[in-house]
Amino acid sequence: MIIRLSSLGDIVHTLPAFSSLRRHFPQAEIRWAVERAGKEILDLVPGIDEVIPVDKKKWLRSAGQLRSRDQTALDFQGLVKSGLLAFFSRSRRRIGFGRPNCREPLASAFYTDRLEAIAENETHVAVKNLRLLSLLRIEETELDFPLAIPDSIRATVKTKLQSIGHGGTGRLLLFNLGAAWETKRWFPEKWAAVINGLRLENAYRLLLWGTERERRLASEVGQKTGVPLAPFLSIKEVIALVGEASLLVSGDTFALQVACALSVPVVGIFGPTNPRRNGPFRSRDRVIIRPLDCWPCYKRTCSTLECLRGLSVEETVAAVRELWISHG
Repeated sequence: MIIRLSSLGDIVHTLPAFSSLRRHFPQAEIRWAVERAGKEILDLVPGIDEVIPVDKKKWLRSAGQLRSRDQTALDFQGLVKSGLLAFFSRSRRRIGFGRPNCREPLASAFYTDRLEAIAENETHVAVKNLRLLSLLRIEETELDFPLAIPDSIRATVKTKLQSIGHGGTGRLLLFNLGAAWETKRWFPEKWAAVINGLRLENAYRLLLWGTERERRLASEVGQKTGVPLAPFLSIKEVIALVGEASLLVSGDTFALQVACALSVPVVGIFGPTNPRRNGPFRSRDRVIIRPLDCWPCYKRTCSTLECLRGLSVEETVAAVRELWISHG
């Protein structure tokens, strides 16, 4: 049993660990406990025997669905609630990270097996998840993301794009403007300056958004640039859209994790988080950062937002142009 409840990007980062488990234990029954939003991602992953939706607010009630004395539970979340779910599942083995690598160190008290400490800021999250499998004697380095997007979802996305005037001509250039944290959201005037500074051939530009706050940000940038907003898309449709893109420009959020999983070139806009841990892992991709003395802080609020304010529009424009031309 895999326990990775949220967030959407972290669920994507756990897919290589699942893929490795399936390869090494082809006859095993593999279940995955996840919050309901994340189930949309796992619906696109072949080989999971059962996806168990966990209510975000009443998560402990889900423990009864997880119980099996004969199973091994792997907690990739590292929170007290995920550790408790592993404990109440009555699994014979409960595998998780040691205290230094749990987001909430108390979670490690609920495991029977704990991974030795690893350097968080030097290890990509997807690689960190693979290392947890060493407690099952699996030594894996391959980052395989087994996402299978049905043709029906691709067709739905194509129809929605046609409704805003995209006739299928031009390579798709996506700008993903939003993020859950204030400290990950670049400023609209910066986005507008980047978009207006680009002169790219055969590019159909589109502003991606998800929440109402992100829609307002995208609308402001759209007014300054003339670039249309994407229609509202479900999580599965976002994955399909990103998969069709020639390039994604995005902050550290779900769309960027999906693009990396689907081998779509990316330019990452990073504020308080470390791209070596959360960002692109292919050498061709580009990251825009401004390391400060306080960086990386992983704070969700900040009084100055200096790490975002200091990001260079010119550097971003150059990175987008370079990838657009080199991967044309």
